[in-house]
Order: sequence, then structure tokens, then C-alpha cells
Amino acid sequence: MSLHGRRPDFWTRAALSPPRAHGVALPLAEFKAQPEDFRVEEQLSFVPSGNGPHWLLRVEKRAANTRWVAAEIARLAGVPANDVGYAGLKDRQAVTVQWFSVPALANNADFWSGVRTAEFRVLDVQANARKLKRGALIGNRFRIRLRKAAWSREQLDMKVAALRAHGVPNYFGPQRFGREGFNLDRVAAWVQTGQAPRGRTERSFALSAARSLMFNAVLARRVEAGDWSQLAPGDLASLDGSGSHFQVAAVDEELQRRVASFDIHPSGPLWGRGEPPGRGRSLEHEAAVAREFKDVADLLRAEGLTQERRALRCAVRELAIEADSGTLTFSFMLGRGQFATSALREICEVGSTPELESDED
Repeated sequence: MSLHGRRPDFWTRAALSPPRAHGVALPLAEFKAQPEDFRVEEQLSFVPSGNGPHWLLRVEKRAANTRWVAAEIARLAGVPANDVGYAGLKDRQAVTVQWFSVPALANNADFWSGVRTAEFRVLDVQANARKLKRGALIGNRFRIRLRKAAWSREQLDMKVAALRAHGVPNYFGPQRFGREGFNLDRVAAWVQTGQAPRGRTERSFALSAARSLMFNAVLARRVEAGDWSQLAPGDLASLDGSGSHFQVAAVDEELQRRVASFDIHPSGPLWGRGEPPGRGRSLEHEAAVAREFKDVADLLRAEGLTQERRALRCAVRELAIEADSGTLTFSFMLGRGQFATSALREICEVGSTPELESDED
């Protein structure tokens, strides 16, 4: 396939409007009318050591970019920007609570405890032995308010029951593809011209979008086929919350029980060099997408990425709902690298597409 101009329409469908698993979405609701309508709090994957050459700062930010906050912390500490660590990017138009690390040489804990600006404030300070690494999370806790939701309780309860029983497709959300899918246009230009985007960050965004596009396309095929949430012989099963996976030779009662309890999930490819390790129907889906998105697959191989796996399904844990005069507040927990927008779209349409940063894998 040769590309001319902007990205093809089928890229847009796969990335930004893939099929839903739980039927037609409920009618439009207003999403993110103000930053406080979307609150997310990181859950670290470790306990701070309590001593060492770094401070871990638990920071609440409002309507602020993660990288900008990191740069401000570096400025306050008088250290290079690269000395400040964070576990992941979080939403800009939101209230988010996340962790940063900063060398302890310049300022003491009392200094950091007193940091308050219009955009962020430090909630807690703990010593730690190491700089915070990207992805050092077990997940994120969300509290999301939807306004002007004109649904019956029965309609909502049916959607919520489906989410609790089956989870949701683990699509990469629109954040991954940039505002109005701009990162997909970067990929299209790259495969057209052979010229990578200028700058390491822009190149990284484009490769991430390309990989996410192919993953969403595989998952979309499995949603349409109805086998996105169940294992079949040849599937690679992904252990919940882990990068580990194993090949399924046969599906017995024990595997079915583990799928039902969200202990394991079917997985799909994060594309790169090498052949997909699945077999059977799983491989058929992935091979079909590799043919359809050949230019993208070739780009990812040429750039040296290697085959990895990601769960096709995610559990929506601790799901609770509060209702008040047409306003609904959803509270739930998702694993690392999973998108709240992908869970919400299985319930309803949302009014405005938020300008978000990407959650991190």
C-alpha cells in the first residue's frame, strides 16, 4: 500500500474509533467540563526506602503538563531537568496526583513540603535510594465526573454489569495518537517520505503511535470476532499486571477460571522485528493486520523494535458510581498503561475529546 497525503481513513478508525465490545454506547455525556471532573492518582509499585540520595515528591497538579512540572522541580532544585524522574505522563486538563524524584543534595524535606504554586503543590516527601523510573506503577486510581448524563439507572446498570463481568478491550486511548490524531499523521509522513520526524521526542511519539495503531487494529478484529476476552489454543496468555505470558496449548477449566477472575488475559502484539509467537486463530488475526498495515509494520521493524505483548483486556476494579441530579461520578482502578477513556467509551459517548498526555506502559 502506498500512502499519499494524510493518514488513511482505516488508520483513523482503528486508532480512534475502534469497535465497542459491550454494545451501542449510551447517549452523549459532558466530559471534563473542568479539570476537577477528571482526577487520577498514581499507585506506586514499591514502598519508598526511607533513606537515600533522592526525595520522592508526591505532587498534586492541576491543568499542568507533567514535563513542565518536572522542569519546574528541577529549576527549584537547581539541577538539570534529566535529574528529575517521574513514573509516567498524566493528563493535562485534569487534577492528578503523581510521584516525582529529585536529588536530595540541594533542598531538604521541609523545603519541598512547603512548595505551593498555582499549578502544583507537594503533598508528601519521602527519601528513596533510587531515582524514580518510568513505569514504576501498579496502576492508577480514577475519579471521573460526567455531567448531563440522561440515562436510566437500568441502562447504566447493564453497562456496569458487563464491565464487571468481562472487563473492557485494552485499547490505547486517543491520548496516544495526539490531538486529532496528529501523531498518526507523523507516521504517515514518515512512511511516505522515509524521513523521521525531527527531534528524539517527536520520533518517539510517532513510533509509539505506530505500535499502538497496530495493536488497536488487532484488538478491533478480535472484538468484531467476539474472541477478545477468551482464550483459544495458540493464544499467548498474559498474566495480569505482569509482562509475563505463556502459550496456550488447550483451554481447560482451570484456564477458564483464571480468565473469569481476571488473573490472565489474551494478549496481542506490540509490533517489531521477529514473527508473532501466537498460533491458530490468534496468529491469523495478527497476520491479517500485518498485511493491512504493511508500511507501518515495516517501519517498526526497520527502526529496530522487537515483538512484545500487551493484554487485550483490562479489568475495571473497585468500580463504584455516585449519582446526583444528572451528574455521575465513577471511581475505579486500572492497571499500569491502561486508559480510562477506553473504559468510559464502553459505557457512553463523551462530549469533548480531552487534550491529554499519554498514560505510560
